Amino acid sequence: MFPGERTHNRLMSENTVNAALRRLGYAKDEMTGHGFRALASTLLNEQAWPRDVIECQLAHAERSKVRVAYNRAEHLPERRKMMQQWADYLGKLKAGAEVIRIPQCA
Repeated sequence: MFPGERTHNRLMSENTVNAALRRLGYAKDEMTGHGFRALASTLLNEQAWPRDVIECQLAHAERSKVRVAYNRAEHLPERRKMMQQWADYLGKLKAGAEVIRIPQCA
């Protein structure tokens, strides 16, 4: 999604994203590039999207060798719907939706 600066054939590195977050004022214990993936996974699971669809979108490898051998589903229609809903959600936040800070669990 974010092409690298030196070549458009490779993605921007996680270190580049993390450096940008630091310049924006986020501390290492507040947000990381990978933290956006965790945030998306959490919110999409809370919105009751199917686990397989979320994991496929995040390009997570299947742990079950049997399932890998037999399941070729890419869930494209569901992923498109899910990502459109995610984009709409982010658009609402950008437009000024109220953001409620949730404290971390112990």
